[in-house]
Amino acid sequence: MLKLGYKASAEQFAPGTLLDFAVQAEAAGFESCFISDHFQPWKHTDGHAPNSLVWLGALGARTTKLVMGTSVLTPTFRYHPSIVAQAFGTLGAMFPGRVILGIGTGEGLNEVPSTGAPWPEFKERFARMREAVTLMRKLWTEERVSFEGQYYRTEKATIYDRPAAPLPIYVAAAGALVAKYAGRQGDGFVCTSGKKPELYTETLLPNVAAGLDAAGTPKPDYDRMIEVKVSFDTEKQRALEDTRHWAALALSPEEKMSVEDPVEMEKLADSLPLERAASRWIVSADPEEMVERIGYYVGLGFNHLVFHAPGPDQGRFLKLFGEQVAPLLRRRFG
Repeated sequence: MLKLGYKASAEQFAPGTLLDFAVQAEAAGFESCFISDHFQPWKHTDGHAPNSLVWLGALGARTTKLVMGTSVLTPTFRYHPSIVAQAFGTLGAMFPGRVILGIGTGEGLNEVPSTGAPWPEFKERFARMREAVTLMRKLWTEERVSFEGQYYRTEKATIYDRPAAPLPIYVAAAGALVAKYAGRQGDGFVCTSGKKPELYTETLLPNVAAGLDAAGTPKPDYDRMIEVKVSFDTEKQRALEDTRHWAALALSPEEKMSVEDPVEMEKLADSLPLERAASRWIVSADPEEMVERIGYYVGLGFNHLVFHAPGPDQGRFLKLFGEQVAPLLRRRFG
């Protein structure tokens, strides 16, 4: 069954305003809400970076059925995995069945300024993430956990407030190796829209499937989640202009991965022409066209669509999209 979610733009709005938007999303019929976990935003001017763990607690208290989580958190540098396990254990105990931990290997923009540590190569980042997942699941299921890994240690650690069952962990991947791990060890897979088609058809989804085959046990509820970047408005030019705020998303991984300063990231993004800033987004004023282009990702096999809108008037987006696009999506794809 197709699930529709709302991406809370943590980098764009003050925490209280963002919370109001997420509450509106539940009222508009969205079934989930995911927030990035950034220490610093993509841009310095008017940027925001609320603590996602605090914010999710507030969201749970303000809503009744919205499934919520991170997309994505890095449980390996700023946070010790045991602290992430404790925080999400508390969220899971308070809001049972409504909490998902989405994780990734991280970016220097978030981890270097807050720790002062040098940014390691991918091999170490991936190894840290795998070890963190092992430790967190132990802490959710065992008592008095003494763990000695290559990067993390605990001694007789217990999470006293935790959900009845381990929380689902969704793994974000942009390449074959992590995608296969997401299928093998994750409860869901996360990626973003707007990239070259062959990345999804030849690299990500086939490797997720290979990982699921290698897992050894069936995962009938496995979630294939994608953040779909949509700029929808009744005025096409307004929808196009709205993408300027998120021009940083159009930077290539090579252009942005090692950038650790939001001031520098902002300069890189501001140098892009509008056409490139809009290149990662589905931009339209026509609901049917919007559904058709979103449907491409459903056709690939994604069953959980989390919509990220770039404009400053998120209330307008939620109303227009909830009334004009979401019903068409549900009718066409169930």
